[in-house]
Amino acid sequence: MIQLSTGDMLREARTSGTAMGKIVADVMDRGDLVTDEIVIGLIEEKLSATRGGGFIFDGFPRTLAQADALGELLEKVDQTLDCVVEMQVDDDALVARITARSTCGNCGEGYNDLVKPIPADGKCTNCGASDFQRRADDNEESLKQRLMEYYKKTSPLIGYYYAKGVLRSVNGLAEIDDVADSISKVLA
Repeated sequence: MIQLSTGDMLREARTSGTAMGKIVADVMDRGDLVTDEIVIGLIEEKLSATRGGGFIFDGFPRTLAQADALGELLEKVDQTLDCVVEMQVDDDALVARITARSTCGNCGEGYNDLVKPIPADGKCTNCGASDFQRRADDNEESLKQRLMEYYKKTSPLIGYYYAKGVLRSVNGLAEIDDVADSISKVLA
């Protein structure tokens, strides 16, 4: 299966220097969610360019309109939605985890002050670089805005997919290996 991360696609668009990239950058810098049209367009490009094996959508859909559009897109490419995984994590834990994350600026290796801190020697364990970065929108103020948007626009998807019989919930506060095992069982 191919992982389609809207966050990665948006960050890629943001740094592309294109007109769309500048729009995405402005929206993300404010801590707002990009419009449905932008996200749906990015997903449609990926679905059209990739065939076979299935997809894992990461960060999509985030609104009821996106969920409906995804259903139409999947139908268009003769695919079905097998399941939706809800990662259950309380707000305080979510904020703590996100504000603690950083990335190696050279290779993209992920680190987190809480569970995988930057090594004491200040060098990436993957490539040896010492350029670590935190995303500009990984701060408490932006996260509060993102959580407000989640409760307004995204949380209704839980009921939407529950009603369709495809919602599966996983305890996102469990140990990393337990969460991975739970997700693997859902996808099996």
